[in-house]
Amino acid sequence: MSALAAAVAVVTPPGIAAATPLGPPASGGSGGVVAHREAVTEAQQQAVLAYWTPDRIAALTEPSSDNPPKSGPDGAPWTGSDTLGRTVGRLFFTDHGEDSSCTATVVGSANRSTVVTAGHCVHNTNLIGEDARWATNVMFVPGYRDGRAPYGKFVARLGVADATWLRNDQIDTLRYDGYDQAFVVLGTDSRDRRVQDAIGAAQRIGFDRPGDREVFEFGYPRAASDSARQGLPEYTGARLAFCAGPTREDPGTPDFPEPAGQWGNVCVMGGGSSGGPRMADFSPTTGIGTVVGDNTQGVYLDPAGGVCEDSQDTGCVRHLVGPQFTSAITRPLYDAAQRAN
Repeated sequence: MSALAAAVAVVTPPGIAAATPLGPPASGGSGGVVAHREAVTEAQQQAVLAYWTPDRIAALTEPSSDNPPKSGPDGAPWTGSDTLGRTVGRLFFTDHGEDSSCTATVVGSANRSTVVTAGHCVHNTNLIGEDARWATNVMFVPGYRDGRAPYGKFVARLGVADATWLRNDQIDTLRYDGYDQAFVVLGTDSRDRRVQDAIGAAQRIGFDRPGDREVFEFGYPRAASDSARQGLPEYTGARLAFCAGPTREDPGTPDFPEPAGQWGNVCVMGGGSSGGPRMADFSPTTGIGTVVGDNTQGVYLDPAGGVCEDSQDTGCVRHLVGPQFTSAITRPLYDAAQRAN
């Protein structure tokens, strides 16, 4: 047994009859669904809640600045529908001994307990692309704002990712970047409510949607690529931010080629926004849209759509991109997650 296989606990969620990994590879190159037990027992869940003290959470909030408020379609605080604010939240976790956070979104599911995020937010290597591990102490806080959890805290019971992603080496971008997506199945809150019932809403999820569309991207970034906005509350991890506009596809470079389907719009959101949703058909009034992809990385593109050699070159603009959800890769993950009891 390899070191990676030994480190990964693969389980079959209740209601899924499958081997290891969960089910055969899907068409289009999926390596199969792998599910990993997180905090399953009540004692384990209480330990995670106890781990995330106010001080630990505060340590993941960057210092504020004296910069004046500045908003635009490439990044702004979310002040719209509360429904949207309830369905998106911060995902806290420990990665190789370091506390961190991403963004995750509640999507409609059979178990009413499923959120979608990025693959590297649940399973990642170290900084040199080795020692791949599942995250620990995983906790989701919907509607997080200024250190508060207005809709409760939910500890992860199960992480679900593609087996191909588990082999990610941080080098072969063409092979792995399309698999940087995952689902987390949550336990109930302190009142024994499932997350979808506690917040009273969920986003739609879509597969095989065209990538070149107007979208909204949401996240809890802890940094901004624009120095004029660095340190504003929506770029410290304290509050929800968003970007909106037409998308472009990341074409990659000869040294780091990208698979087809890495889409995103102009956006200054930095680290912490990973895993946040890319939504099509989004209504700012109702706060409901269709999650068609997730945020995974920033790329500077020139006016012709190529990757800039220097981000300071004239016309180079940062885009926040990530994989477009597909029936081949995403749907098997989603189905396994939503059927888990």
